[in-house]
Amino acid sequence: MTAVVPLVEQFAQGLDAPICLTWELTYACNLSCSHCLSSSGRRDPRELTTAEAKRVIDDLQRMQVFYVNIGGGEPTVRADFWELLDYATSHDVGVKFSTNGIKLDAEAARRIAGNSYVDVQISIDGATPEVNDAVRGGGSYDTAVRALEHLHAAGVRPKLSVVCTRHNVGQLDEFKAIADRFGAQLRLTRLRPSGRGADVWGDLHPTAEQQRELYDWLVAHGEDVLTGDSFFHLAAYGDPLPGLNLCGAGRVVCLIDPVGDVYACPFAIHDRFRAGNVRSAGGFPVVWRESELFRELREPQSGGACASCSAYDSCRGGCMAAKFFTGLPLDGPDPECVKGHAEQALAAVAPGSVPRPGDDHSHRTTRRPVPVTIGRRPDRACNESPLAGATSWSAP
Repeated sequence: MTAVVPLVEQFAQGLDAPICLTWELTYACNLSCSHCLSSSGRRDPRELTTAEAKRVIDDLQRMQVFYVNIGGGEPTVRADFWELLDYATSHDVGVKFSTNGIKLDAEAARRIAGNSYVDVQISIDGATPEVNDAVRGGGSYDTAVRALEHLHAAGVRPKLSVVCTRHNVGQLDEFKAIADRFGAQLRLTRLRPSGRGADVWGDLHPTAEQQRELYDWLVAHGEDVLTGDSFFHLAAYGDPLPGLNLCGAGRVVCLIDPVGDVYACPFAIHDRFRAGNVRSAGGFPVVWRESELFRELREPQSGGACASCSAYDSCRGGCMAAKFFTGLPLDGPDPECVKGHAEQALAAVAPGSVPRPGDDHSHRTTRRPVPVTIGRRPDRACNESPLAGATSWSAP
């Protein structure tokens, strides 16, 4: 008789290869978004060479990784970006890349249209220039819209990627209208206190009331909006949202940064979560399969302080990175716990004790809070989920 193991439990134990991974090709970027997860801006001279990047792709092909999420920085500013994209797709590794649109002209759009293994998402964090440009920089809204126009003209259906903040949660309908206008699919992601986001998280993360507003909107529009695993902490409100509903760090996902360091999660760029480097003997496969950090993350989790909560099976304690970078214990509640269980713990965090994110590649030379000023406050199931269309996994 075969044992039926829920997929979430199987994923929690880790897989032989990540289902997908995030790969930041470069820290170079023409923008200085105030909430940038990787504190990007300046290129790191140690970044992987073209040949080294191709060796990583060879490893991913052998491991049968489904696809990579390529980002940065702004990946398209790497001189070999298109070469690496073509190399990946010709070696059975699909590519989804995120861009602010700066290099995405009509010719690039036609090139994307000609490769069915490429998916592109345009980043935009305000449904109006006023809201978007306050966090992403002057002119960035118009740049993103031009890229959407080129993609639409070429017959490409892109993603419209939005980081939800307290200044744009009230614009969800407008974001959906923009996506519909360009034949795009809306993708909403969570703001994390990672990178430069740590400097502005207190001012930008949605309020408790907005968290509920976001949840209700997602419940009503879940069939048409992608969320990945961004909002599984909101599942404590009631029905689970489309997506993995599990922290996949080191289990089914991870991050490769521009210099080849491998981290458990794209949102946890810190020595505590660095598992190794693809330049080491055995490359990425050895890091993924033998890293002590990943083995630790794949051990059964007790749930800690959250285990007794009635919503634990839904939210599973929330986001590891969000907890770490707000000074909370990893086995405690998410800082945005919708039950309010993190409020007392957050109040007890000693000033100056919160871990700082990793290297700062910002255009500025010293780390400082990034001001965010806005003149006025503006009023189908997720196919990114490995669980989509399945409910269980059978083991012999």
